[in-house]
Amino acid sequence: HVQLVESGGGSVQTGGSLRLSCAVSGHPYRTYCAGWFRDTPGREREGVANIDEDGRTWYADSVKGRFTISKDNAKNTLYLEMNALKPEDTAMYYCAAESGGYCPSRSHKGHWGYSGQGTQVTVS
Repeated sequence: HVQLVESGGGSVQTGGSLRLSCAVSGHPYRTYCAGWFRDTPGREREGVANIDEDGRTWYADSVKGRFTISKDNAKNTLYLEMNALKPEDTAMYYCAAESGGYCPSRSHKGHWGYSGQGTQVTVS
């Protein structure tokens, strides 16, 4: 039973930074595709970033150059470093994972096999 628990959300001013963490447990494999997506009321779900088992990353155009995804396989923890935050980054952020090592294209739309409960990020 795969469980993902996010932490690190909060409120920050425009231009500020936050670091989200996601503790993953119960995954049958040591390496796998993982990532983040976000939901905002009234807007379409958006894939934010992902990282595959080889460490290759993908970012949404809206966050390229500002967000960095990383994964500590030894700690089974996923991170999202968010810099130069904008009000439009305000959303519920979800950690997500797949069973396999490579990230399917549907993850770019925020559709994943497993996801956490989310952590709120508010930028004002």
